Amino acid sequence: MDLAARRSWHEIEINDVAKAAGVSLAEFRDLFPSKGAVLGALSRQIDRQVLEGTTDDLAGEPARERIFDVLMRRFDALEPYKQALRRIVRDLQYDPASLAALNQVALNSQRFMLAAAGINTEGPLGTLKLQGAVLVYANTMRTWLDDEDPTLARTMARLDRELRRGERILEGAEDLRRLSAPLRAVGRALMQGRRATRSETRRAGEGNGDAQNPAAAI
Repeated sequence: MDLAARRSWHEIEINDVAKAAGVSLAEFRDLFPSKGAVLGALSRQIDRQVLEGTTDDLAGEPARERIFDVLMRRFDALEPYKQALRRIVRDLQYDPASLAALNQVALNSQRFMLAAAGINTEGPLGTLKLQGAVLVYANTMRTWLDDEDPTLARTMARLDRELRRGERILEGAEDLRRLSAPLRAVGRALMQGRRATRSETRRAGEGNGDAQNPAAAI
């Protein structure tokens, strides 16, 4: 991260990372398959720091307040790496492969952040909650990266707006899910009926095929 704070991400070689860390290439390879994996390890380190600081103090607060607290603690934990992250985000914003890999890292991270906030991510809307949390976090991070105010007032305001928007989307999705429940039930019944019909047709065809197939006599 010290290297990334001073140089473009694309210019940093694994030799540079190993040398700066005081390890051999062999040792580096045992720990990380790529320099991108180092970012994944940093994410897990930050996850652990946030999770270890999680308490039950906000248990009675609304869900939005709990998520707000967890994500702001995550930004606080990332503060020492802000300059490096600013350059990394800029360098990777047009790299689809790296963005896809980082999105998976972010999904795993937000699964634990939501769990720390007491938010369930299982069930029909679980995936939507996770990807929504990633989007909320990513949008807020853009503001955080340029927020030099020690109080992080702009960051907190952006996070509050993003969470309120996310709440509205989830409420709409839940309403849609309830309204479409009868249609889903009809669809499941139709699919089960089709599968049963295909199964019966296949069994009948297999029986007739044996009688007409010369190979069946061998």
